Amino acid sequence: MKYVLFVAGILILTLGISLTIQSELGTSPFDALLVGLSHHVGLSVGSWEVIIAFLLIGCNSLLKQQKPEFLGLVTAFITGVGIDIWLYVSDSLITPEVWYSKLMTFVIGLVIISIGTAIYLQTNFAPIPIDRLTLILHEITRTPLFVSRTFIYLVFLILAFLLSGPIGVGTLITVCCAGVLLQFIMGHTKKIIDRILTDVDTSSHTTSEKEHSV
Repeated sequence: MKYVLFVAGILILTLGISLTIQSELGTSPFDALLVGLSHHVGLSVGSWEVIIAFLLIGCNSLLKQQKPEFLGLVTAFITGVGIDIWLYVSDSLITPEVWYSKLMTFVIGLVIISIGTAIYLQTNFAPIPIDRLTLILHEITRTPLFVSRTFIYLVFLILAFLLSGPIGVGTLITVCCAGVLLQFIMGHTKKIIDRILTDVDTSSHTTSEKEHSV
């Protein structure tokens, strides 16, 4: 069940990312960097997700002074594939033309990103390297989660700007609100996921005891 929640969280996360990109109001600094690299250098947005993830794994390893968490590449690969698939699907289904439909698409995407991130992080299975970096900075600096997230976003914002990534009002909203939204949603999803996993474990133990008794 843990791995089902993990994959579900990634799929929800990547759907949200594709919606923010399709809104054309500006996406998160990290995703803006990926789009900028895709436009200027080539390769798909999802491919750059994997490449940047590999670099961040090295960075995280240095900060934690431990072996690189290459398992994070599995998460990054699934995320990259998910982004490319959702972008392909949403390109033909979602074409916001007026400002309020673009804003609605962006807001829905931002909320979905936070929900997906919160779900898969709660499984504690190979976080995406940028999310692992958020947790590492949170641990090292002993600051709230949203502070670490905002700092990382500001760094990627500069890089995305240099590469002419899709920066706009949506990017500003992401920098200011995404960290707070993630922290809020994580508090609620933790209770739900813990309850689900507990129920699954209880059910498994009950089934096992019945089999032994028979």
